[in-house]
Order: sequence, then structure tokens, then C-alpha cells
Amino acid sequence: MQQSVLEKEKFVSPNAISPETNTIMKPKFINKEISWLSFNERVLQEAADASVPIIERIKFLGICSSNLDEFYRVRVATLRRLVNLGKKAKKLIGDDPRDVLKEIQKKTKKQHKDFDEIYQQLLKELAKNNIFVIDETQLTDEQGEHVKSFFRLEVRPKLIPIMIDQIEGFPALKDRMIYLAVRLVKNDNMSKAKFALIEIPSEDIPRFFVLPKTGNKNFIILLDDVIRYQLKDIFSIFSFDKSEAYTIKITRDAELELETDLEESYLKKVVKGLKHRKEGNPVRLIYDSKMPVEMVEFITKKMRISGEDTIIAGSKYHNNRDFIKFPKVGSKELRYDSQAGLLHHYLEKEKGILQAIQKKDVLLHYPYHSFNYFIDLLREASIDPKVTSIKITVYRVAPHSSVMNALINAVKNGKSVTVVLELQARFDEEANVYWADRLQEEGVKVIFGVPGLKVHSKLCLITRREKEKPVHYATIGTGNFNEDTATIYSDHILLTAEKGITKEVNKIFEFFANNYKSNVFKHLIVSPFNMRQKFINMINTEKKNASEGKEAYIIFKLNNLVDTKIITKLYEASQAGVKIKLIVRGMFSLVPGIEDLSENIEAISIVDKYLEHSRIYVFCNDGDERYFITSADLMPRNIDRRVEVTCPVYDKKIQNELKEFLKIQWEDNVKARLLNSNQDNQFRKRDSFKKLRAQWILYDFISKNNIE
Repeated sequence: MQQSVLEKEKFVSPNAISPETNTIMKPKFINKEISWLSFNERVLQEAADASVPIIERIKFLGICSSNLDEFYRVRVATLRRLVNLGKKAKKLIGDDPRDVLKEIQKKTKKQHKDFDEIYQQLLKELAKNNIFVIDETQLTDEQGEHVKSFFRLEVRPKLIPIMIDQIEGFPALKDRMIYLAVRLVKNDNMSKAKFALIEIPSEDIPRFFVLPKTGNKNFIILLDDVIRYQLKDIFSIFSFDKSEAYTIKITRDAELELETDLEESYLKKVVKGLKHRKEGNPVRLIYDSKMPVEMVEFITKKMRISGEDTIIAGSKYHNNRDFIKFPKVGSKELRYDSQAGLLHHYLEKEKGILQAIQKKDVLLHYPYHSFNYFIDLLREASIDPKVTSIKITVYRVAPHSSVMNALINAVKNGKSVTVVLELQARFDEEANVYWADRLQEEGVKVIFGVPGLKVHSKLCLITRREKEKPVHYATIGTGNFNEDTATIYSDHILLTAEKGITKEVNKIFEFFANNYKSNVFKHLIVSPFNMRQKFINMINTEKKNASEGKEAYIIFKLNNLVDTKIITKLYEASQAGVKIKLIVRGMFSLVPGIEDLSENIEAISIVDKYLEHSRIYVFCNDGDERYFITSADLMPRNIDRRVEVTCPVYDKKIQNELKEFLKIQWEDNVKARLLNSNQDNQFRKRDSFKKLRAQWILYDFISKNNIE
């Protein structure tokens, strides 16, 4: 009996009962998948927050849904594969994957339930603001005519129903696409029902159809319901008295398997892997819970899938990630104000960006600053007669990338351009394959990463001929060189001509070109070479200083903290008296506030308008503070299996900028949640009546900092 309590409590509290003392024990580590679900609950909290504008709350529902799709495609799929390893799996991940899957099932069911309740509440609030989301049963005759016209002109040409009762097997459903499972019935012969499948063409047609306004009232109908409204038109050749249509959706294992044929190019392997991904094993089938039992059984039998954790009853609508693109209807107050990208005072007064960087380092804060400065830097480099080469790492870029176009133009201007393109940027592989072909056609030298290591670093190196010598200018970032995400992700880019740093950035690009070449780094911390040991050394320094009675502290801002070896070192530092503050957006396996283990560790998570994406590490270092920005989270994959770059910040003014940035984030009492062992995402209680919302204050801080 005691064992079952232990297993049950492991993920729930996640506290366990000591069999010796019958007292509650705090676990040393929280399972990373369970902690990820806790993060997604924070996203769902934003959708439920009445202080957030209504349309933005709907978008947060879309983000939550999109997150959960990716979670199943990657994390749940991996756990399913681990189950097949038996006892070895527990040694690999520290938990029995079957237990984790059970807890995931329980938590995701609750999230689906909370999601539906929030959505229903938002529909009521939209109605109060004269925005009505209606279905096919609520259309007036006039609205029905508009829907029929839209259907005939736009929708029907995209539909090709499959009569699944007439074929042996079941068509291979596309990953994350939604389908209407249709049943056509004659009252006098229920046993001869016909079954069909219709793919909803939401990739070609917007999911929301905005109907003409009636007075000051806005009406919206989903594409799913447009098709439901016209089922008789679609199946007019059949004789039936009643038609039913229920949404289903399959989620597939998104693991990209690459064949090991040494003679085949890496590019071709990735293209083949993408084709195999489309046929990946199903990890989740969601269906409308109102679908008749016999219809569910008919479909699942045809699909040959089973299992309580695979087949999940859901709501009427799926693929709610489309809510991110909810129509812009109603007054401006229903959405966040769009804030213009701030100008950087120093860059604005200089003649050129390269000239500005030559004089001193510059730190850009996104999305507060305009990303155009980076585009301008590439444009300037492409036309500067003294610039000889541009080298850059690319992980994810915008669909219509100004960055890529600037690089192509640089080649046309006679510059040597090298792009280290990571083809295995998950879910961006197809876009990167496209750019690989395009860049090579334009004469860009493309390097496809490093065998066995994913290149996740964010680097750009411009080399200029000055006084007959090559001079390097480097850009090191915490996020992608992507003008689209730069407007919604909170990130930093350091522009520097500091010789020690730029020389080592050049070494990294030499490593990309010649993987056998080993390098020693004095300034940069580079995984997988020296990041783990360097961080352990710096944590040990704080531990030693604390034990000697010196001031000692650590501040980390990052997306994920799950590496158990690093966490163990942080626990040791806490026990020695080091004060540790952690700002973690996503997965978080450390348990703060445990007496004699982590009582000196505090942790918060901020979820707000912008996605907190930057990684900043600060060490007290006996008063001579050390500041770093990096592309790396503290996860085994980032430290051991990726090329990541952590860059020191030497400029004292920029150090102070980062210090103030972190101080503002840490004092947030509006959007900061406490991270604790219960993972209950409590909002931080206010010590004062003053609301401190970090992202709002940061905009003002950076704006004023630019004027001075």
C-alpha cells in the first residue's frame, strides 16, 4: 500500500511520504515533463486573467493549444518510445516513463477542461463587446446566404471527401490537421449509415469567417461550421435524412529520424526524414466528446489505434492554436497596444553601426528596440568596400526573411558569405531546407551544422580590412536572427568589436568549417567543450566565498533549468549560504525553499505579453560581478549536445543595464508566479499597493535610457 502512495504522490505534490518517519519528504528534482505542463498552466492563466484584453486572452488559448500539440509530438512521443526500453528507461530519465505518462494524461485532461471553461467564458465576454462567435445552427437567413456564397467560391473547391465505409483501411491523417468525421443516416435503415472524412482546409483558408456586421454587432463563424452548414450540398448524390459531423485530430510522433547512409548528403537525409515524420506513429487522437460511441469505435477500429492515453475525448473544436490568428474585430481596447520599436540613441547619432561598435559595445533589448538595427548592420556590411566577409549561424528565420535577403545581396556585392544553417531546427526544417537551396543558388557558402551536434548558437561575424589587417565585429545573441519573433520575444543582442571575444567567435566559425580542429577559449564559454565545467567552477567559487563569510550570490534568467548536475551544485551553493535568484520561464526541475537544501533559493516565472526568452547569468565573484548572455538553457542537450555560446559582458554600462533589467524583472508583482514544490503557480503577493509589471516598466526604462 505504501508503494502506491509513493508513486501517486511523486508527481502530484510532488511530495513523498517517508516510510521510516511517515513525514512528508520534498523531492530533490521535479520531472521536467510535469514541470513543462506547469508552465503551460501559466499560459492558460493568462487566458483566464480578466486584466488581459479579451482578444489577447483568446490568443493565449491558441498559444496554450499550440504548446500542447508540440508537447505531444515531441515529449510524449519520446516517453512512449522509452516505455519500450523497460527498466533502462528509468535509469535514463530518473522516472518510470509509464508513471510520467499517467500523470501527463491526468494533467492534460484537466487543462482541456479548464481550456473549455475559459473559452466559454470568453465567448460571453466577447458578446458583451458585440462580438458573437456563432455556429451553423445560429445563422440568420441573410447570414446563411453569405456562408453559402463563401462556401461555393472558396471552400468547396478545396474539399475532397473520403467515403471511409467504402474502403478497406483508413486514410493516413495528416499530423495536426483537423477533419470532420461525417455520418449520413436514413431513418428507415440506421444500420446502413455512410461514413465520410473531410479535411478542413485551414492551411489554405482562414479558420475564421467574418460575416457582415449587423449594426454595431460583429459575427464570426468557424470554417468547421461553414462546412457543417453545407453538408447536404457536399453529399447531395446520396439519399439521407440526417447528417452528423464531428471533429477529429491526430498528433504524430515528430522525431526526425535520419538514415546513416554515409554517401547521401545531409540535406537529402533531412528531406527524407521530413517525409517519414508525416507518417510518424500516432501519439494522440482527439475527438468530439459528443460523437456517438459506435462512431468512435468504428473510426478507431479502422485506424487500428487503442489506449486510454492515446484516444482523448475533447470539445467540438480542435486545433485551437488557430486562435492566435483571431480576427481583428471590435474596439482597440480589446487588444494590447502595439508599441513601436525604440530607437537606440547612440546608434542613431553615429554615421554607421560598424563605426559605432568600433568605439564601444552596444546591447540591444528586444522587443523594446527595433530589430532593424541588425538588418541595417548587414546592409551596411554588404556595401562597405572594406568588408571582406560575413559569417552567421542560422537556426530559425522569418518566412520572408530580410536577414537572408541581406546576405544574398552581400554576395551580389562581392562579399564572401558563409551561413552555418542548422537543418534540424525542430518544425522549421522545411523552411531551412528551402533557404539552403536558395542560398547555395545565390553563391552563399552553406555549412550544415556539425555532425552529432545541433548548432543553436546565435552568432554573426563581420570581417573588415582596416590598415591592411582584418578586424572583426561580432554579434552574439540570446535569440534567433528573426525579425518576426523579435517583436514578441524578449531577447538581447550584443554588438562588439572587443578583440578577445571577436577572435574567439572567429575560432568557432573555423570549427564549423573544420570540425576536427580543437580550440581553447579564454573569453567565451562554448558547449559542448567547456560550458559545464566553467559553470560548475563559477558556482563553486560562490560556494567557497560564502563559506568564507564573503558576499555570494547567483542570478539566472533562462527558459529551462533541468540539468540535475547543475541543480545539485546550486543546492550545494545554497547550503553554503549563497543567495540564489532564478527567473525561469518554462521547465524547472529544481525545488526551492527546502530547509537544509535549497532554503537560499528563490524562483519566479513571468508570463506576459512578450515571451521571456533571453538567458542571462550573473555571479557575484566577490564583488567583481561577472555577467553573461547566452543562447543556452541549463539542460543536458544545451550543455552536452549542442554548440552554444555564452558571452561575457565586459562593458560596465551594459552590465548596469542588465543589472537594472534583472532587478525590474525580479520585482514584478503583477505577472510573476512563484515556482515551488507544489507547482501551483501562485501569483506573487504584493508587498506594496504599487503594481510593478516588469515588461511595462522595462519599456519605459529602455526608452529613458536611450534619451540620456
